[in-house]
Amino acid sequence: MADENAPAEVGEEALLAAVEAALADDANADEAAAVAAAIGAHMRDQELAAAAAADGDDGPNWADGKWEFASKVARKRQRSVRVPTDAPEDPWTAAGRTDRM
Repeated sequence: MADENAPAEVGEEALLAAVEAALADDANADEAAAVAAAIGAHMRDQELAAAAAADGDDGPNWADGKWEFASKVARKRQRSVRVPTDAPEDPWTAAGRTDRM
């Protein structure tokens, strides 16, 4: 299994071109390494996001967030709520309906 943070996974030519464009003319080796690491991580994050989008993964869904939302309501309103499955998924809209939960 390949290391998911390896810059070779994002394409060395693209990474080198991005580093060259971002570096100042008087940059030392440590600065170049830091820039390369940051650009490589960013490119890898974009690649992972594209792969997740291609897989149809929209990230966290409301079923995962209901427990967190209920916990936040309990902390802020000092009462426990049971978040229904048909509650609005938008946190702002759901927060406006906590009196009905």
